[in-house]
Amino acid sequence: MSTNAPHEQVIITDAMIWDGIDAGFVQRPLILLDGLIAGATVPGRPTRRVDGAGSWVIPGLIDAHFHAYAISMDGLENERGPLSFAALSASVRLKAALRRGFTTVRDVAGGDIGLRHAVDAGLFSSPRYLFTGPALSQTGGHGDPRSAEVDVCFSHGHMCEVVDGVEPLRVAVRERLRTGAHAIKVMTSGGVFSLTDPLPIPQYSAEELRAVTDEATRRGSYVTAHSYSAEAVRHSIENGVRCIEHGNLIDGATAGEMARTGTALVPTLAAYDAMGRRGAALGLNAVSLAKNDEVLSQGSEAAAMADHAGVLVGFGTDLMGDLEDEQLTGVRLQVAALGPDRALHSMTAANARILRDPRLGRLTEGAHADLVMLRENPLEHPAALWEQAARRAVLRGGRDVEELVASMS
Repeated sequence: MSTNAPHEQVIITDAMIWDGIDAGFVQRPLILLDGLIAGATVPGRPTRRVDGAGSWVIPGLIDAHFHAYAISMDGLENERGPLSFAALSASVRLKAALRRGFTTVRDVAGGDIGLRHAVDAGLFSSPRYLFTGPALSQTGGHGDPRSAEVDVCFSHGHMCEVVDGVEPLRVAVRERLRTGAHAIKVMTSGGVFSLTDPLPIPQYSAEELRAVTDEATRRGSYVTAHSYSAEAVRHSIENGVRCIEHGNLIDGATAGEMARTGTALVPTLAAYDAMGRRGAALGLNAVSLAKNDEVLSQGSEAAAMADHAGVLVGFGTDLMGDLEDEQLTGVRLQVAALGPDRALHSMTAANARILRDPRLGRLTEGAHADLVMLRENPLEHPAALWEQAARRAVLRGGRDVEELVASMS
């Protein structure tokens, strides 16, 4: 498919359409007009028809746990390297994500208004880009990249900021929202990548978390939390967090509480699998490798448990450094955990609800014309979602990504 001319309406005929609202595929025409899905053609507009026979069309995929600035497997390098290099590297990571079929990403720990402006200005091809700015971490928490033996000061970097205390946290949240943050990311348990914090222990006091969630909620935003254990997830929920990243170590009771409170889960199965296979060869430290072993096998079980309990389950990848090319591996793992229909829902409509944007994740009137055209039915042949990426057509706002990429290279 070639890029449509300005003001041209495009009609894709004879394709099988997954609209993101109802399960399954239906053969119907799909009308793209001015970057949106239209309910009917407009008389007098130039029209081009595209034969979609033999294609299965799904909404553009959404990665709700992306890291544009995570260019290294070393935490301090990510935080303190030149921001210009990080931003240029981010443009390459974003372009690659779009070509795989991810038309929207949420950067949870990093990103800034400058990178978003570059995306919006079309300086390079990219998914729609939402960011939280640096994640908030307590001293010695998951966002503190220092090892116990390192005697250096660290307050903030490109991906994380160490902020302790109720009033400093209020100021930090306000500053993020002032500068265009979509949501607020906070670290509420230990993590794999950090060096001095046990995985299951809750981080931040109740008073500190309440300050963060209060500020975000009053501004009409929300807080998402890096959190692994059942104890840490409950601590987050009790203090106003409404989205959990990872959640590998939750139990059934915690999944039930998440469903009751409307707290979403964004699993990041690709990260653990990729670190387990490739982390040592890429120089990942021994502490992080050991922590990864603790959570590797339980991520899929947690995602399935949450889905069964009625939790809104999204999709993310959380890939650092050279592991960014494993994004479609995450799709395969999500399908294995949830089945193809629930996995497809998690990567489209569910993530759109988490991001609070009804124009995403669906192919109905008024939605963004973000879509992926596959060569096989992914419900019958799920590998179509992660294999043969070069044979799929990806449109973001009705534009043919491959032609757009070629025109900018």
